[in-house]
Amino acid sequence: MHEPFNKSSTPWYKWLNSSGVIQMLEFVQDLIIISLCIGLFSFMAIQLREMFVSLLPPLNFTRVTADILFLLILVELFRLLIIYLQERRVSIGVAVEVSIVSILREIIVKGILETPWSQVLATCSFLLVLAVLLVVRVWLPPTFEGVDPEQKVSQLYKQKIIKDNNSINKRKLRNHSR
Repeated sequence: MHEPFNKSSTPWYKWLNSSGVIQMLEFVQDLIIISLCIGLFSFMAIQLREMFVSLLPPLNFTRVTADILFLLILVELFRLLIIYLQERRVSIGVAVEVSIVSILREIIVKGILETPWSQVLATCSFLLVLAVLLVVRVWLPPTFEGVDPEQKVSQLYKQKIIKDNNSINKRKLRNHSR
């Protein structure tokens, strides 16, 4: 009928921690990011063509400015994806810069005079928060420059256990030699 419970068998979820599964998932994630990079690059080429077409007479300054800012946003997003592929992290600075340029683009496209005062106030507040985040991130400790904080804490914990075990063994030897 049923097999008896075997204590030596590992739980079903332990195989998820194997390095093979993790490497496969990271590979799939890299493929997704690379496909996003290719798609974004293609979209940038299309937008660049449309921007040059918009430079033909009659010249619409607002549209040209919006196209240029939109291309800058796309370039920054592309840079964000490249940083992710290189360092396996999302750059806070680049993400904040993309947000700031996006907000400024919307203000320029809509026009500050046509925007309701409450929306201008909310936008200013959001830009202020983003600016503070941009400044504060300088003081945040680097966690992705080859240093894994969890791994470092784990190593310190292991060293403490080894040190405690060594001191216990020394006491046992002293007590045993008496």
